[in-house]
Amino acid sequence: MCEVGVLLGGEEDVARAAAMDIVDLEHQLATITTPDEDRRQNDNLYQLKTIKELNNLAPFMDWHRFLNAAFIKVNKMLSPDDKVVVYATDYLKNLTYILKNMTSNEKGKQTVHNYLVWHGIRGYLGFLSRDFREAGRDLEKAEVGVAGAEAAWRECVAVTDASLGPALGAMFVRQAFNKEAKTMAEQMIKHVRTTFMQNLMSVKWMDNKTMDAAVLKAESITEMIGYPEYILNPDELDDKFADLNVTEDNFFANNIAVNDFNVKENLKRLFKPVNKTRWDMTPPTVNAYYSPTRNDIAFPAGILQAPFFDHSNLQSLNYGAIGVVMGHELAHAFDDQGRRYDSKGNMHQWWEEETVRKFKNLTTCMEDQYSEYDFDGEHLNGKLTLGENIADNGGLEASFRAYNEWIEHHGSEVSLPGLTLTNQQLFFLGFAQVWCSAITKEAAHLEILKDPHVPGQFRVLGTLSNSWDFAQAFSCQKGTRMNPEKKCHIW
Repeated sequence: MCEVGVLLGGEEDVARAAAMDIVDLEHQLATITTPDEDRRQNDNLYQLKTIKELNNLAPFMDWHRFLNAAFIKVNKMLSPDDKVVVYATDYLKNLTYILKNMTSNEKGKQTVHNYLVWHGIRGYLGFLSRDFREAGRDLEKAEVGVAGAEAAWRECVAVTDASLGPALGAMFVRQAFNKEAKTMAEQMIKHVRTTFMQNLMSVKWMDNKTMDAAVLKAESITEMIGYPEYILNPDELDDKFADLNVTEDNFFANNIAVNDFNVKENLKRLFKPVNKTRWDMTPPTVNAYYSPTRNDIAFPAGILQAPFFDHSNLQSLNYGAIGVVMGHELAHAFDDQGRRYDSKGNMHQWWEEETVRKFKNLTTCMEDQYSEYDFDGEHLNGKLTLGENIADNGGLEASFRAYNEWIEHHGSEVSLPGLTLTNQQLFFLGFAQVWCSAITKEAAHLEILKDPHVPGQFRVLGTLSNSWDFAQAFSCQKGTRMNPEKKCHIW
């Protein structure tokens, strides 16, 4: 932070003092921030208030003026009686006291100013000259233990994807995406959804009314595979970016323009019907997601390649890797957060109370299990990671069942050369392989503190130790680490 201050023209002593004051303010904000694991229940956080009520709740700023300063960009104006969703009422109340105290003197006012400037600048360090980028990498190294120095072309591709994702995605799809992979993926998700629903309907703890609604929700999940079709239409793509102007020789100004463009696009969405087919990820992204408010799942083209998927792979490896990811995203519809949204994406209590109670008892088992794991002396947070752990466990079971049904229809596969593993064993090997990773102690600490996923090795160990199918496939002796007497099972 001090280095950036000096690069902006400040004296080192002054910049260092300002940086320390910013860190002190960060500490104050941390003390009033609710831990992430306690913010998982959205229905408790969701507070609908008028802008006038928000002004009374947190009078440290004029919220009506602030919001309209944004919406004027799209020629819209909000009234004091328009409603907004507030997710952190206690935080805003406490922030009011902190800021009132801070701004009671000139030094405090300057610290608040510097704090805001720092967070504004930090988001743009990657778009500035080499000195600024190196200062950013120093901060990254302090936080995660290593500073990634990507080749320039990789940085350029990443920034282009973040800025012009659909346009870059069209190039990626045309040149690198196999349409056969899309067809195979669509068939796989169909099979995995069928077996996931079979698992869903087999649970004994859910009452009939809730079960019927849950089956309807599972049937209603829409799937998006590969990419949105419009990106391959040049006219539609041009229309999407018609209001974005970039030049060939001003990288910084281009990124400012992109940010402004994206802000306006988001602001416009408030006054339109919800787009149920909107993608939240770009086509080259190696990831997938479930959206509870739209009740949809998406698998970008980027994840439909090795090591997650290859149309020439054994199906055991494909089902063990991308198949589990598919089941994982489906299971998110019924994790501790996703279950609060119905088949149309509306948040309300649609489970019977007795079923909710039984579900919570089952999730306690999983919370406790993952909280017992430790990485380099630091225990994992089973409460924070509950949703992802539910999805991992449910996804594995659904995909394994789908693969066994595939074998019933197509017969056993040959094994890989040099290996004496059964089809079922290869399935679990395929699952475990995709989570092989290396991580620094600093990055692991941040991951345990903030990430809703557990580190990769525990996604493997935790999920497989809960699987009766894994224990049977590898003949694990009961009572051992990978086949404990007590297993946690929900879906």
